[in-house]
Amino acid sequence: MSTLSFPPVPTSPRDDAVALYRAFKGLGCDTAAVVSILAHRDATQRALIQQEYRTMYSDDLIKRLTSELHGKLETAVLLWMHDPAGRDAIIPRQALTGTKNLEAATEVLCSRTPSQIQSFKQIYHSKFGVPLEHDIERNTSGDHKMLLLAYVSTPRYEGLEVDRAMTEKDAKSLFKAGEKKLGTDEKTFIRIFSERSRAQLAAITSAYHHMYGSSLKKAVKSETSGNFEYALLTILRCAENPAKYFAKVLHKAMMGAGTNDTTLIRVIVTRTEIDMQYIKGEYLKKYRKALNDEVHSETSGHYRTFLLSLIGPNH
Repeated sequence: MSTLSFPPVPTSPRDDAVALYRAFKGLGCDTAAVVSILAHRDATQRALIQQEYRTMYSDDLIKRLTSELHGKLETAVLLWMHDPAGRDAIIPRQALTGTKNLEAATEVLCSRTPSQIQSFKQIYHSKFGVPLEHDIERNTSGDHKMLLLAYVSTPRYEGLEVDRAMTEKDAKSLFKAGEKKLGTDEKTFIRIFSERSRAQLAAITSAYHHMYGSSLKKAVKSETSGNFEYALLTILRCAENPAKYFAKVLHKAMMGAGTNDTTLIRVIVTRTEIDMQYIKGEYLKKYRKALNDEVHSETSGHYRTFLLSLIGPNH
């Protein structure tokens, strides 16, 4: 569900390319114009604008944006220029091999559906010349590594049907592997979390609670730690409600002193074309504040305008 508010009159990619070229011309850049065009174009339109720009000016729009924009706005706009699968390839690549942000890599890998993972894995390989698994293998470790490798390479069912008998069996296995024993049998957690569909995992969560009177999330928190724990919780929360998971990630990025702009940009840009309406709803429900208002108070300038344009108006 897209939240992009499109201009009342559909503009042509050619008109947009001309307007962008004009915004770059002369001294300084008309940043407001750049933001007001690009923030209101969907993935197809953005790709067409890039083609037109190259055709008309023999110039690469991405390179041009890189030299004209700066700081957080530059980061956000450049990420936005890709389509969703392209972004989902770029973020883990940078997070694994560049800036070393394992939380960001884990978030993207463990919150995407099996079909999303399939498509960005293909782009990853063709864009960077190595399979995603190769970079996971080299840049992560231990149970975290085992889980990520299993998660990105296991085909999972994406439907809503649930196998009741298997649900109880899995709940029992997880209880035995975690709370019931001294130490933790991580292999069982890795197997079940990487092989079961979202619907199945959500059913396991309620069966677990029903059978043992305690929550599977709490068990994960007390039995595991670090990046492995973060990956398991991401899978679990996204099985139950991805929008609620992302509302929580955004809230955490804006809590306390300072703002984690890397997280803010990553989540807003990657979810705008997927489930931003739902995230806004969950945010309001959980934190009693509108996501727009929170982002407005944590950001400023053209960067603020850009993010707020992507989020779209309050309900």
